[in-house]
Amino acid sequence: MFDGVAAAYDRTNTVLSFGQDRGWRRDTRAALDLAPGQLCLDLAAGTGVSTEELARSGARVVGVDLSLGMLQVGHRVRPAVPLLAGDALHLPFPDATFDAVTISFGLRNIADTAAALRELARVTRPAGRLVVCEFSAPVDPSLRRVYLGYLMRALPAVARRVSSNPDAYVYLAETIRAWPDQVALADLMGAAGWARVGWKNLTGGIVALHRATRG
Repeated sequence: MFDGVAAAYDRTNTVLSFGQDRGWRRDTRAALDLAPGQLCLDLAAGTGVSTEELARSGARVVGVDLSLGMLQVGHRVRPAVPLLAGDALHLPFPDATFDAVTISFGLRNIADTAAALRELARVTRPAGRLVVCEFSAPVDPSLRRVYLGYLMRALPAVARRVSSNPDAYVYLAETIRAWPDQVALADLMGAAGWARVGWKNLTGGIVALHRATRG
């Protein structure tokens, strides 16, 4: 599915989020608080647009994605960004490799959320950081109603105009609606071995940044 939307993926995300995606990437970089020279994993990196943003910190950032189609586009449009093929449930790195790890809008697409969080912990050094940027539950009931209406009706209609595979965005809308809210995701992270779990709502809770530390 992701191979099929790769060509227009970044543009489609910007259109569907009304340009908010750029700010969410900047907020993710700020939350990671990377120092120059540190090593960071950007999981579910897609075409590398998030990896490129994280590298503005001066850290060494490597992007990993399962979709070869996404990586092919990324290698073409961002040839200087390190992008590797890899499975989130079996990352191709030794234990305790990274100072920080992050995943943006990809955790809900992995078959086993808990296993992915444990695998991220495995490749993170003690006291290393995790930031998960993911769609979440708007905190205001009125915003929540409007948002769910947009997800299930307007988003597929817009995707038909700008995406190479509109049906994929029906699936994506359904995964967003079914995804755990802020508290439930924090509980999953804690159960997977992450400590000091907290979150910050962005855009009224449409997106949440969950932060944690490797014990």
